[in-house]
Amino acid sequence: MTPQHTLPAIAHPDRLFPADPDVRAVARELFALVEHAPILSPHGHVDPDLLADDVPFPDAAALFVTPDHYVTRLLHANGTGLDRLRPSPQASARDIWRAFCASWPAFAGTASGYWIACELHHVLGVGQPSARDADALFDEIAAVLGRADYRPRSLFRRFGVEVLATTDDPLDPLTPHARLAATPQAPLGGRVIPTFRPDRYLAAGTPAWSAAVDELVATAGDGHDGYAGYLAALANRRAHFIAHGAVSADHGMVTPATLELDPAQARALFDRLRAAPAPDRDPADVAAFGQHMLFEMARMSVDDGLVMTLHPGIHRNHHRPTLAAYGPDTGHDIPVRTEFTRGLQPLLSRFGTEPGFHLVLFTTDETTFSRELAPLAGFYPSVYLGAPWWFLDSPYAIRRFREAVTETAGFSRSSGFVDDTRAFLSIPVRHDAARRVEAGVLARLVTEHRITGAQAAEIIVDLVDEAPRRVFKLPARAGA
Repeated sequence: MTPQHTLPAIAHPDRLFPADPDVRAVARELFALVEHAPILSPHGHVDPDLLADDVPFPDAAALFVTPDHYVTRLLHANGTGLDRLRPSPQASARDIWRAFCASWPAFAGTASGYWIACELHHVLGVGQPSARDADALFDEIAAVLGRADYRPRSLFRRFGVEVLATTDDPLDPLTPHARLAATPQAPLGGRVIPTFRPDRYLAAGTPAWSAAVDELVATAGDGHDGYAGYLAALANRRAHFIAHGAVSADHGMVTPATLELDPAQARALFDRLRAAPAPDRDPADVAAFGQHMLFEMARMSVDDGLVMTLHPGIHRNHHRPTLAAYGPDTGHDIPVRTEFTRGLQPLLSRFGTEPGFHLVLFTTDETTFSRELAPLAGFYPSVYLGAPWWFLDSPYAIRRFREAVTETAGFSRSSGFVDDTRAFLSIPVRHDAARRVEAGVLARLVTEHRITGAQAAEIIVDLVDEAPRRVFKLPARAGA
């Protein structure tokens, strides 16, 4: 039996708009201009096999709980062991869903709570979680997911996704991307493209680095070995990704520091690190190599045109016992203070004014918005402001970001919204939220008589559609 639910707050047509009625009225008009614009998602983590295989989603727990470290981290903080949030003989999918529903009140006011509430109501058309109705809601979701029009490709079309970028290892054969590219456009309605993510081949401090480099050079080094083969292999794999539609190379690091070494210095450093077992590698050498390779990645982006995106400032795997027991991406990656201005000076001094070079900077450190990122983007033609990311990809943080950077860098230096999600069903609700917040910010500027309504209309269309195309070098919209 389907449980009875009252209309949730998440269904309100004015959600996320400003409370002031005059500002809200303008926000409604601006939002209407972009509400149904195509979704451009130039950075994210959806598994391409999801769309290539097009099999039904399995169940509510697998869809909303188990793979989402935003969700599992807060459940863990409130006393639910991670062993109860993974399928096992002791924890079925229904058990995991019950545990989540019992803790649903803990998600009030959180970004995760907002996304999930929107997905349930606006995407699946079902009720909201509660401990009392957990089993009934689990069955109701299962019935929806079993329908043909809720398979991944059908939802992709319904969401209006024009471009969806995944994040992929340089040695990934990109088989699902090739399968999707060979599929006639009509069944999918948009493109799925890969993103080059070379982190594990640049992180010389990790135990797996040497083996990863061996595999990389053997696969794509053009018969060269050593540092020359290493650089050749990275360039060759970038070319492979470009041939499969990639438009960007993504880099995650704790600090965005960069360093330029001459070829002899770089080769000697590479050889020294390769010769030492991981525990014996000099931390100063490890840091210098990572900084130099970030510089080299910028040089390659100047050469081949891939947009360079930086996602720094995360202390990954903070709780060692959890890492040992459950592996990475289990909710204990924590933001740290980040410094851009000095760290990026070598890179920007060399490449910051190179024609065609695009560098998109993301941060989880809000203090850098107005102090560093906006001034950098306000001078360097290559630098663009990435949307608030990870712990900041929430309605209030998006508003704070816009208010912090606009007076220095304006609206034109923004990348457009980036959803950065693994949760496929959250894509439309995240883009909807970003569009609502942007409409609210612009409406306030209109009602304060800082810009005109006509200017605001042009700006919101640019932010939603034209900016991501411009920054990520995507094709212009049809008919433009």
